[in-house]
Amino acid sequence: METPSEISVSLEFSIALIFILTAVVFVGGNLILNRLFRPRNPYPEKNSTYECGEHSVGSPWIRFNIRYYIIAILFLIFDVEVLFIIPWAVQFKKLYESLGILAFFEMFVFLLILGLGLAYCWVKGHLEWVLKDRKAAGSNPGI
Repeated sequence: METPSEISVSLEFSIALIFILTAVVFVGGNLILNRLFRPRNPYPEKNSTYECGEHSVGSPWIRFNIRYYIIAILFLIFDVEVLFIIPWAVQFKKLYESLGILAFFEMFVFLLILGLGLAYCWVKGHLEWVLKDRKAAGSNPGI
């Protein structure tokens, strides 16, 4: 025989299962209804790639410069840094009362490490859009 706590747990799981099944049926039903009732009128211009109202030029399968990804990764790194600094700044008074100057020194070391990483990227030229010191036309840009 099940105890009352086991019954309540199984009831909670059954409610969650019903919720998940309802969500799946709702989404699946809407997709099926959309497929049944949507208008079908394919023509070449409708099937072409949309580029803000302009006609496509060339193939969409082109190679992008790796610098776009490097800049995006650097942005994410420094954006996540803010997520660590804001709670520290909000609670700094309490941290200072409990840890003293160590609370400030810890954030200083954190920012120093991030600053050294930024300086390294800057010195290596990873923040430049156009490389100035290419030795040959087909050389590796160093990234």
